[in-house]
Amino acid sequence: MNLKTALAAGIAAMAAISCNTETDIITENIGNAKVQIGALMEASEAGDTVRIPSSFQDGEIVYVPTDDWVSGFFAGTLWYMYELTGDEMWAEHARKHTEILDSIQYLTWHHDVGFMIYDSYGNGLRLKNIPGYKDVCVTTAKSLSTRFRPGAGIIQSWNVDRGWQSERGWTCPVIIDNMMNLELLFKATEFSGDSTYAKIAISHADKTMENHFRPDYSCYHVVDYDPETGEVLHRCTAQGYADESAWARGQSWALYGYTVAYRFTGDEKYLKQAENVAGFIFNDPNMPEDLVPYWDFDAPDIPDAYRDVSSAAVNASALYELSYLTGKASYKEKADRIIESLSTPAYRAAQGTNGGFILMHSVGSIPHGSSIDVPLNYADYYFLEALIRKRNIENGMAPVPGDPEK
Repeated sequence: MNLKTALAAGIAAMAAISCNTETDIITENIGNAKVQIGALMEASEAGDTVRIPSSFQDGEIVYVPTDDWVSGFFAGTLWYMYELTGDEMWAEHARKHTEILDSIQYLTWHHDVGFMIYDSYGNGLRLKNIPGYKDVCVTTAKSLSTRFRPGAGIIQSWNVDRGWQSERGWTCPVIIDNMMNLELLFKATEFSGDSTYAKIAISHADKTMENHFRPDYSCYHVVDYDPETGEVLHRCTAQGYADESAWARGQSWALYGYTVAYRFTGDEKYLKQAENVAGFIFNDPNMPEDLVPYWDFDAPDIPDAYRDVSSAAVNASALYELSYLTGKASYKEKADRIIESLSTPAYRAAQGTNGGFILMHSVGSIPHGSSIDVPLNYADYYFLEALIRKRNIENGMAPVPGDPEK
């Protein structure tokens, strides 16, 4: 099935199961988000400095600096609130939270700039076409490209001369999360006409497919390379339970990343990879009935292990797009079930609680003792993104605005 055929089939299949109206669960979640995100936005703007909320722990909102990997998610959340409501107030605040990240376009010491800039400036550009935002995205892609290692064909994730990464004996570590940078690179080629960025994205996707996955399509978290020869030196984890375990959010990044790679290239191998990853995630015997995964599929204390709501939110968003690209209603059905689960009091905070974050029970990194069973800004971001994609599909549109439509 080529890309155009897949898109047409996706539209037809989604239309067949859609009422073409905004469903009650979307309307209700928008109303809830207005209260929660509104309170969080007000708190983050109190005083003279616009701050970046990342979590709520021990009764306090946790704020992060602009160079933290999660710094773009709250700006992106505000852009999504604008997209969901049409209220210009959200766009005004989103722009304020976006533009405090201006210096990140020059950051070269880690790889997470795709999250940081495309979720903020990229959404602002898509929704408002603000002058200068396109240039920021291209400059960021140029900075990210300095981390490309031609000999290995990959983008190096972390430096190994500082922090805990320097203690692991790695040479050129690549984490599965790096697949989430590829959208920025593909877009930078669209914006600039320079094919370099897309070529880097394709090379990285191919090498990751070759080296990160096990026969069952679960993935390692970290693959360490010789940057000159491309030889794999180690396969291990940083945030999962064990080197050979399946860290839940890593599987989600893989699902989302290869779905994006197919959207931009139309290369069937990426679509097949995304479907195979989805097959692993949702056929694993340790996936709970409500489709909110444990933090690691091999955590030793299942069924008492922590859940990771952030993984569920990423999965839902990716599945809506995958349902559209393949025309398979089963993916949308799973995404809908995830949204239903996350909309219950088991995972969605009562209004006026949780520091203003929408969702509870996410896990940052258990091995590092960081952000365990707390709200995380990226869980909220992908939850709202999933709601947008659900609404678009149910109104006969492409889930990702800007994609080809019927």
